[in-house]
Amino acid sequence: MDDSLTTRSAIKETLPTVFGYLGIGIAFGVIGRASGFSTWQIVLMSLIIYAGSSQFTTVSLLAAATPVSSIILATFLVNSRMILMSTTLAPYFKRESTAKNLLLGTLLTDESFALGMNKLNYTEGKLSFTWFNTANWIAYLTWAGASAIGSLLGGIVGDPKQLGLDFAIVAMFMGLLYLQLITDRSLPRSLQLLVVGITLILTYLGMIFLPSNLVIIVVTLIGCGLGVWLKHAFF
Repeated sequence: MDDSLTTRSAIKETLPTVFGYLGIGIAFGVIGRASGFSTWQIVLMSLIIYAGSSQFTTVSLLAAATPVSSIILATFLVNSRMILMSTTLAPYFKRESTAKNLLLGTLLTDESFALGMNKLNYTEGKLSFTWFNTANWIAYLTWAGASAIGSLLGGIVGDPKQLGLDFAIVAMFMGLLYLQLITDRSLPRSLQLLVVGITLILTYLGMIFLPSNLVIIVVTLIGCGLGVWLKHAFF
């Protein structure tokens, strides 16, 4: 990464994340096709719902003839973490129009959020609409394209796990976390590692005691709260 906030810079810095979108998007297409959905239905889900984990949930619920109201509620709960992410990003785009902010929020993903947080380490705490919008659109179009490819391959690939596609998104986030740790010099390294360790423990416990669709948002709230307290109390 560098300190440029141009379209060209956004393309260069977003491209490495494309492989994560491709892996999990193809996996979604394969699973959607195996659940009885056509290619155009799968692509429309990716274009309209545009939420990886929620789309997997939606496919399974639709296949089980679950009421639409329940599907909408489940999708909201799974994606409620986006409220926290959007709130975090909002201060960097206060001078942009409401329409531009809505566009950024609509296409925001976990990956583009993580990229944006990393980018702040190189730009003295600044983000631009051009850079972030480009990153979002690359993610959006790649996800839709990967879903289409997965659907077309649905009859060939029976189980996406056999190709390791289910681990693609995990590997990508591990890389983004590493980049965040080595570039963010505003916080002590010991505090960063401590918060990472606490987050891992909270996630493990959350997967035992909480519904899966609430784990991310609950762990985020508790982890952030503990991180702020540790920073002011000991660092």
